[in-house]
Amino acid sequence: MAEKKSFLLRIDPALWADIEAWAQDELRSVNGQIEYLLRVAVQKRKGMNEEKTPGREEKN
Repeated sequence: MAEKKSFLLRIDPALWADIEAWAQDELRSVNGQIEYLLRVAVQKRKGMNEEKTPGREEKN
């Protein structure tokens, strides 16, 4: 398994509490939940960029 990058994250306590509750609902750690949310956001962004590629049809 590839080594994971560590970094410090400053986060509003209310947002932390919301993410913590969400993580518990989905049986994940807070770290796992944040990583999951970031992964989904990046995949969504990549998908949006593909839709804007010249020569591709617009989705309605």
